[in-house]
Amino acid sequence: MSPLSTANAEFCLDVFKELNSNNVGENIFFSPLSLLYALSMVLLGARRSSAEQMEKVLHFKHDVRSLKPEFKDSSKCSQTGRIHLEFGALFSQINQTGSNSTLGIANRLYGTKEMAFHQKYLSCSEELFGTRLQPVDFEHSLEETRETINAWVESKTYGKVKNLFAKGTIDSSSVMVLVNVIYFKGQWKNKFEERETIKAPFQLSDGKSVIVEMMHQTGMFKLAFIGEPQMQVLELPYVNNRLSMVILLPVGLANLKQIEKQLNLKTFQKWTSSSNMVKREVEVHIPRFRLEIKYELNTLLRSLGMTDIFDQMKADLSGISPAKHLYLSKVIHKSYVDVNEEGTEAAAATGDSVGVKRLPIRAQFMANHPFLFFIRHIDTNTILFCGRLTSP
Repeated sequence: MSPLSTANAEFCLDVFKELNSNNVGENIFFSPLSLLYALSMVLLGARRSSAEQMEKVLHFKHDVRSLKPEFKDSSKCSQTGRIHLEFGALFSQINQTGSNSTLGIANRLYGTKEMAFHQKYLSCSEELFGTRLQPVDFEHSLEETRETINAWVESKTYGKVKNLFAKGTIDSSSVMVLVNVIYFKGQWKNKFEERETIKAPFQLSDGKSVIVEMMHQTGMFKLAFIGEPQMQVLELPYVNNRLSMVILLPVGLANLKQIEKQLNLKTFQKWTSSSNMVKREVEVHIPRFRLEIKYELNTLLRSLGMTDIFDQMKADLSGISPAKHLYLSKVIHKSYVDVNEEGTEAAAATGDSVGVKRLPIRAQFMANHPFLFFIRHIDTNTILFCGRLTSP
């Protein structure tokens, strides 16, 4: 994996574990890549302990540098380190629009007209992240500005992410709002037939069950049987084999908590490795589901160690603006996913033993109880979305 994909996966699992501890038993869905992208743009202008904390939380280690004061022009943007440069290369690979799939990431920086921003920051953020500063008037036209930002997000997610910033979320003292959106709509390489979808029970974590629309098909898919904890790992590819959904499903006596407890970068890579994932005929049963979840992530990021950036007295964003007391006021993340017979639509504004069993001629994958799922870009092994379905 590249440094960026590795950082993305580690950050993804960190965020998931924090969301898991704060949302016990609930559905979870977010885009680690979208968050990593947005926070990296802030890191570009961070200094001293603010930058050090962000680098640690984002798992950028020693491969990234903030914009130095001596960077007088955008020709020096390449000196910010390999991670920042990798973003452009990655998004040129994953941004795609076609008749069968759409995947796109967009950014916009909204800054108050009253504040001066360093030109080198603006030019480098445009070169490295494809974003430009949109001057706005938070103080005198707050509602109009909020509606403008929400309209831009809605347009970039094809109407799926609405009202990202609710009333009262942005106040008139705001000086900078960073907005990042990711949208994905993909068709399964092997579609589910609607006539095969039936009403069936889905077992909830508390032992109760609900009736869901259970999709079904039989086909050739990559599948792994993991011995400890007991689970099946299924990969469902999308059209063109560029993206796939990977599902971790507890089986036997195992439950989702056991998988979550052992989930880290090493185990995830091992469970989903090509040596474990064997292409077999599989009878697949997964529920049709739709999730729309919004998180305010200040507390979560603080708990991971990113504290100074949210403190008006401690934050050092002097690479963005010469103005004092510039800090990150809010990180709001809203995600949407719709999984149905055609495919998936998603949007967002993160010493073990493995046993491989002999597979039967036809394996059965029955996702009628809680599971984890990841949507990833296959060539770069980059996690775009991460989720937990406990109640469709």
